[in-house]
Amino acid sequence: MKHLLLVFSHLIALAVGFAFGVYTLPILIAPAAPSSAETAMRTASALYTGHFRRDLKDSDALHWGEGTVSIDAKAITLAGELAPGPDYKLYLSPEFVETEDDFIRLKPRMVRVGDVKTFKNFVVPVPESVDPSRYSAVIVWCEAFGQFITAARYK
Repeated sequence: MKHLLLVFSHLIALAVGFAFGVYTLPILIAPAAPSSAETAMRTASALYTGHFRRDLKDSDALHWGEGTVSIDAKAITLAGELAPGPDYKLYLSPEFVETEDDFIRLKPRMVRVGDVKTFKNFVVPVPESVDPSRYSAVIVWCEAFGQFITAARYK
């Protein structure tokens, strides 16, 4: 019985340590976030703006975003914050989504813009092959865990 309790307690400690590592590693290795001045400058030249909100259907205490997202032909910029996490990708969608099921259903019609590597403000370059005017929403998605983070309608 004593060995079983010892194994069980070590497995719990291992699981807690792993979960803590998954959460904190992206924070520790994140590059420096763009300054507020840089995001303000990019926001001023935006063709479209939208807002990430914490109260979306599939957002929760660990998966959320808030702030103003600005879109132009060269970059998508967030003046705000995202919940830290691994492997965030930025997508443009023809429709607004706020659930994992909707994201998965519409993913074939979306375009992946790039990686999100910072959690307070970000600037993600838009590839020349992508035309933001053909889409109406921007979405942050965690590829590693198939988790919806946040979305904003911009048209």
